[in-house]
Amino acid sequence: MKNVPRILTAWTLYDWANSVHSLVIVSSIFPVYFSATALNETGGPVINFLGLSIKNSVLFSYTISAAFLFTALLSPVCSAIADYSGRKKTFMKVFCYTGAISCSLLYFFTKETTTFAVICFWLSLIGWSGSIVFYNSYLPDIATEDQFDRVSARGFSMGYIGSVILMVINLVVILKRDWFGNISEGLASRIAFLTVGLWWIGFAQIPFSRLPDGTKKVKQAGNYLLNGFKELRHVWTELQEQPLAKRFLVAFFIYSMGVQTVMYVATIFGSDELKLPGQSLIVTILLIQLVAIPGAYGFSWLSGRLGNTYALMIAVTIWIVVCACAYFVQTESQFFGLAAVVGLVMGGIQSLSRSTYSKLIPASTDTASYFSFYDVTEKASIVLGTLLYGLIEQLTGNMRNSILALLVLFIIGFMLLWRIPSQKIYGLRVENAELS
Repeated sequence: MKNVPRILTAWTLYDWANSVHSLVIVSSIFPVYFSATALNETGGPVINFLGLSIKNSVLFSYTISAAFLFTALLSPVCSAIADYSGRKKTFMKVFCYTGAISCSLLYFFTKETTTFAVICFWLSLIGWSGSIVFYNSYLPDIATEDQFDRVSARGFSMGYIGSVILMVINLVVILKRDWFGNISEGLASRIAFLTVGLWWIGFAQIPFSRLPDGTKKVKQAGNYLLNGFKELRHVWTELQEQPLAKRFLVAFFIYSMGVQTVMYVATIFGSDELKLPGQSLIVTILLIQLVAIPGAYGFSWLSGRLGNTYALMIAVTIWIVVCACAYFVQTESQFFGLAAVVGLVMGGIQSLSRSTYSKLIPASTDTASYFSFYDVTEKASIVLGTLLYGLIEQLTGNMRNSILALLVLFIIGFMLLWRIPSQKIYGLRVENAELS
């Protein structure tokens, strides 16, 4: 049974639960704390990590790349097991708890435990991204096609609201430390990491209690490791008969390299390149989250009027302008202005990408496999995007050159989206069939 309000609400609450990781750990408090803590004995940014000398901002970018590469390789195996065992929710739980516990362990992050903290950060990213595979795959299981845009936007909005609430609580602790016994700013930040883990696990219990387990498939011969990648090959084979879906995934892969990289390195850019104070950066990220809420609903409305593809093309065009402006940004106010625009399109492009793919894939029971393919595409884009960003900075010594590379990616993504007919709420699967 689909479109059950109680189940749809429970599904969106996982966004509420896990989005605090994206905001606090990836985008705001942790990157600022990382830049201030991951230093060498003389206070410089080049540190020793597992015997390698590396700049802390480059290490941050490479850690993200390594985490999503690992998840991209792991998720097909887990998705195959989930599909054939009907234990989609079990795997979602395992990744959730892995990520949340790793966030909590960041409470012990000090200058002396930098290597331990990087590993915990790496595991938290794996837990977050791994659980999202199974979370996303529930959308076509619990909602009808005409509800995909609305429900997807609602999920992202719930994530933004929930993460902002916890962020405000954390900011109160950081900015009003005298209210809490004059604790140090470092301890206040580490308490924030602990609250992320507790919030994530606590609110995740609501969707875990209401979402269905999943539908079993007939077990295939062979081991799950091979079956996982066979599933990806099977999905790719089916996509050959779904030309719009295939074109979309290629475009998604390219523009997602830019979107995801901006989201993961924006704070480090503000801290290291613009030398903005930590509190200003955190407030900036908070602004992004608040603007993203109407942005997600706005692009959902826009897709209903113009179609998903045209709405996505508008979003990518705005990202092109953002990158062009970011190359020249110099002041704090300019950074704030760009952050507001990023927030406006961030939620919209993520929400529309998820709902568009949900419309384009064929109706089937193995949604975990299809969303595993989607996830591998997205994770591969994050790996290459953050790797490219870090590598260009390492070779040229200037983050702004990395921004130019992202600008090119968005332009290519726009051109690829241009090849996809824009559809309104209905008929995408029918259009796929006609073009095959």
